[in-house]
Amino acid sequence: EVHLVESGGGVVQAGGSLRLSCVASGFTFNHFAIGWFRQAPGKEREVVSCLSSTGGITYYTDSVRGRFTFSSDNAKNTVYLQMNNLKAEDTADYYCTLTEIPQDAIVDHRCPDLPYDYWGQGTHVTVAS
Repeated sequence: EVHLVESGGGVVQAGGSLRLSCVASGFTFNHFAIGWFRQAPGKEREVVSCLSSTGGITYYTDSVRGRFTFSSDNAKNTVYLQMNNLKAEDTADYYCTLTEIPQDAIVDHRCPDLPYDYWGQGTHVTVAS
């Protein structure tokens, strides 16, 4: 059974930094995508950043590019989202998510367009202005 456990959320002043962590366990996919989504109050959930195990560039949504960095520690089955220069509009619940890439999409896919099957419980980030 796949488990994703996030941590690292909290309250920070605008301009500050936080690092979110997500420990993934129980998956045996050879090809997968993993990423971070967020949902702000009253808004739809949106993809923040994602990465495919098949390679390629890391995806960042426009509003976080240059401020957030997605990284991974494969030995620990952990991914991170380093968030710098946080803004009030970054306030949201942040979710780690994982999905197996379909066989017919391994060569040609974009990680933000994939349907994600597994989700963590979320961690809340509040940026005080």
